[in-house]
Amino acid sequence: MITSHDFSQVAAERAELIEQLLAIGTALSSAHQLEDLLSLILTKSREITWSDAGSVYLIDHRGEAPNLLFKVAQNFSRPATSFRELVLPLTQKSLAGHVALTGKSLNLPDAYDLPLGVTYQLDRSFDRSIAYRTRSVLVLPMQNQQGEMIGVLQLINRKISPDSVVTVENVLEVTQPYSEWEERILQSLASQAAISIERNHLQENIEHLFEGFVKASVQIIETRDPCTSGHSERVADLTVRLGEEVNSVKTGLLAPIYFSDRQIQEIRYAALLHDFGKVAVPEAILSKTKKLYPLQLEVVKHRFALAQRTLEMECAQAKYRHLTEHPRHLASHPETLDICPHCQVLEQLDTKLIEASAQLNYYWEILLEANEPRILAEEPFLQLKELALYTYRDVDGIRKPLITSDEMEQLIVRRGNLTEAERQAIQSHVTHTYEFLKQIPWTKELQDVPIIAYGHHEKLDGTGYPLGLKKAEIPIQSQIMAIADIYDALTAGDRPYKHGLPTAAALKILKQEANYHKLNTDLVSLFEQRQVFWVLGHQLED
Repeated sequence: MITSHDFSQVAAERAELIEQLLAIGTALSSAHQLEDLLSLILTKSREITWSDAGSVYLIDHRGEAPNLLFKVAQNFSRPATSFRELVLPLTQKSLAGHVALTGKSLNLPDAYDLPLGVTYQLDRSFDRSIAYRTRSVLVLPMQNQQGEMIGVLQLINRKISPDSVVTVENVLEVTQPYSEWEERILQSLASQAAISIERNHLQENIEHLFEGFVKASVQIIETRDPCTSGHSERVADLTVRLGEEVNSVKTGLLAPIYFSDRQIQEIRYAALLHDFGKVAVPEAILSKTKKLYPLQLEVVKHRFALAQRTLEMECAQAKYRHLTEHPRHLASHPETLDICPHCQVLEQLDTKLIEASAQLNYYWEILLEANEPRILAEEPFLQLKELALYTYRDVDGIRKPLITSDEMEQLIVRRGNLTEAERQAIQSHVTHTYEFLKQIPWTKELQDVPIIAYGHHEKLDGTGYPLGLKKAEIPIQSQIMAIADIYDALTAGDRPYKHGLPTAAALKILKQEANYHKLNTDLVSLFEQRQVFWVLGHQLED
């Protein structure tokens, strides 16, 4: 006869169990990594049933035929047992396979003593390998809301006392069968676990999809600007590594800063996409290696050739006019052609042509020298000013400047190879990047990706672009990325207009920039001290 006391005790136990299930549901919803989620499912299932051991299997549909993935295993009595993930055939011969294929649970009082005629059996080889004895087993299907099979939850040896250690000798005394009540409770938990696993798979699929999108975006950037191939990945590697090093700092101004795994992922995405705005920059400017564009230089070269032929034609015309104006004198004195005044005029015309041609060739050499993206010295600068005044007679007979005003503007750039307008076009990529990234519906954990990428060209003293922010306004993640971006730009050897600098020289420039209050001094010091550049395979030279 059941007394009121017994009823109250059962009610209290079941109320406690319901509270445990609610707590488990909350825990499942907060687990993000699949391995953590599966371990949590198994741990909580064992706790509420006092199970000594258990395992979780997932259905793998990636091959020609579905398989069982043996993902997680736990054993209280044999905690040191090594476990490795296995791929098993999905057949009704195994307990998990039978449940996965039929969708019906198995509640076995003794897995060594199965009913006659069943297709499934326990694989005892695992027991033998660890000197264990499996007795009571509860195998449950994990199905989503659509009834699709996600996996199988298997619990082993339901103990009389949760702290009992199961051995081959005492298994019959310390274990008991699983009750129908426990089976129903665990079936509910298994269904909830299946939904959590499916949600996790969906999250992983979304992340893989976004990873693919990011990689495709980087590929687009590199297609537009092939001379910086690999730059985005290298900057991402350096930025992430420096961010991880910041996490380990225990003293100083960087000590309070800590980036979670999601924030590190946020930094990585921002670094990978920091140059995406280059898709809006004209390709000719992106790939420009000298001051004049290749087509411009070719046009100028043809113009110089035309000017040379014009000089030769004008010389020939002058000779012809002179000869036609003095025909009798030449005919009456053939023996004195080498000393007559008229012949001297012809020689003077030849000399003038030689001098003019030499001057034209000299200007061409000056132009080629000025076209290189180096610091323009004062002497070539003045000679370019002379060249700007040089005119030639075009095929239509009109005198025109040998070098146009636009070409001269490009040639007299004092440093580098970009005019101010071209430099502004390049710098506009940061704004284009931000405008593009802010259109993406980022998750809460990644919502700062646009802002971080937006600030990677800002300087601590306010001289950066595009907003001219100062230190307090620039996200620390952007300050980290700025160092990575500059270091890679200095050391990259894939740019046709410059050679990559050695690591030591690049570090010297970074420290100078920090001293000029352009870069974060503490971050630059950490970059050097922890040798973050090792992530690219770089090392300090002796």
